Amino acid sequence: MDHERYDDTYIRAILRETKIIAMVGASSNWNRPSYFAMKYLQRKGFRVIPVNPREAGKEILGETVYASLAEVPDKIDMVDVFRNSEAAGPVADEAVAVGAKILWMQLGVRNDAAAARAEAAGLKVVMNRCPKIEFGRLSREIGWMGINTGVISSKRRSQL
Repeated sequence: MDHERYDDTYIRAILRETKIIAMVGASSNWNRPSYFAMKYLQRKGFRVIPVNPREAGKEILGETVYASLAEVPDKIDMVDVFRNSEAAGPVADEAVAVGAKILWMQLGVRNDAAAARAEAAGLKVVMNRCPKIEFGRLSREIGWMGINTGVISSKRRSQL
């Protein structure tokens, strides 16, 4: 697999077959990228289960947070890695161990050795991409992503 470029049919097939995403590194902080991605993906019909040992037992966007992939009680389709490239190695091994179908490493995250191990175990792998951005791009919704959140506005602030 060439991990420099992904064919749209490959990404589209992954997004179509995915129902449950385990987001490793999910944050309860509303202004973190993982929070935005989780919220967007939930609104598009995916169930996103947050995995973060510091937040375990709490809730993020209505979902219970788990400390590890092994603790997630549901069958995981995709593991979305919101951790650095080095941490992606152990996450990939956990994804294989729990029987995930897809290992997706976020923007800026690339670990070729982890990708090779995951692919050898039968997982599809995507690196240095965001499923939120790819979903928006492929559904031609990219223009609205991050804009209609009410946080960013082109209108001038009223004078105080």
